[in-house]
Amino acid sequence: MSHPVGPPSTPEPSVGQLMTQLSEQTSRLVRDELTLAQVELKNSAKHAGVGGGLFSGGGILALLGLGALVTAAIAGLALVLALWLSALIVGAVLLIGAGVAALLGKKQLQQSTPDMQRTVDSVKQDLAHVQEASRHDR
Repeated sequence: MSHPVGPPSTPEPSVGQLMTQLSEQTSRLVRDELTLAQVELKNSAKHAGVGGGLFSGGGILALLGLGALVTAAIAGLALVLALWLSALIVGAVLLIGAGVAALLGKKQLQQSTPDMQRTVDSVKQDLAHVQEASRHDR
């Protein structure tokens, strides 16, 4: 006896079976994509947390360094002036610098406030047109 050569014939899937497979595969794909997104977000959040902590640590160290420099400035002036006068001078210079920075910051913040007058005028004009059109429709 001879056997037919080639793969055994399988019946073609019906449209309903194909739709079921499509639905299952789409669901699996969406679940896999969501899982991947969760993993990526966890990694991103971990890096952001570590970066934020390191950045904060750097800020604290910079503040301590600034304190050391202020102390050195006071000690340096104390070589030629009284210690209390050295501290008073360095403190006054720092306060003047802080005041200048605060005033410049205030000026920048005032400039950042959006001027909404054109938008308000445009909305008023649009409302007037709508009201006028509704009067003519009656």
